[in-house]
Amino acid sequence: MISNLASVSSEAKIGTDVTVEAFTSIYEDVTIGDGCHIGPNVTIYPGTRIGNNCKIYPGAVIGAVPQDLKFGGEYTTVEIGNNTTIRECVTIHRGTTDKMKTSVGDNCLLMGYVHVAHDCTLGNNVILANYVGLSGHVTIDDYAIIEGKAAAQQFVHIGAHSFIAGASLIRKNVPPFVRAAREPLSYAGINAVGLRRRDFSDNDIKVIEDIYRILFIQNNNISNGLQCLETEMPDHRLKTLVIDFVKSSEKGIIRGLM
Repeated sequence: MISNLASVSSEAKIGTDVTVEAFTSIYEDVTIGDGCHIGPNVTIYPGTRIGNNCKIYPGAVIGAVPQDLKFGGEYTTVEIGNNTTIRECVTIHRGTTDKMKTSVGDNCLLMGYVHVAHDCTLGNNVILANYVGLSGHVTIDDYAIIEGKAAAQQFVHIGAHSFIAGASLIRKNVPPFVRAAREPLSYAGINAVGLRRRDFSDNDIKVIEDIYRILFIQNNNISNGLQCLETEMPDHRLKTLVIDFVKSSEKGIIRGLM
């Protein structure tokens, strides 16, 4: 059902069983999947692609041009997966020539006033609590959770199944499976509660604990920790995943337990 008080371009592609409430504007070159509910006073700009069964709440603005002075009007997009909820006054901007798109995966929850800047890539099942701000080019892997009022610097990478405390300033990459807190942002243990909720086995959780005990607690710098991981710990897929993440982190990773 599309309200008579909504403005929907004839060039937008709207799926079946979609609700668009009053005073919402949907521009041309927008695709909205089946079963979506678009609340009142939402603005969806050209280049936006929204999957099925998404819910978008009042005041959200999706697909606006990026706040990047290098942006030259190139054709870029915002792509949002299925079953994602976008709460009040969330803003998601189009990409630039870096990735040509800003993307949000399936089953994500973006709470009120979240900002997702140009060229960010969010995986599936990501939760961003109220007022989280992502600068451009941030990557967040599956099942990561960021508590409210946290802010991420450009180009940081946040690993899968990680948990970042509220009001954190995220200046370095955050490895997978960890909890991060304090200022400057530091390792605060592994995200054991989240891992159990996602059916990680007790053995896998013990392996993750051992990995970060070597990396962050038993060694006084990351280089030593990596060397010990590679030479002293038996091979394991989780060990490989963490080592690859750390080695690819050109910005560096958060510091160890303080």
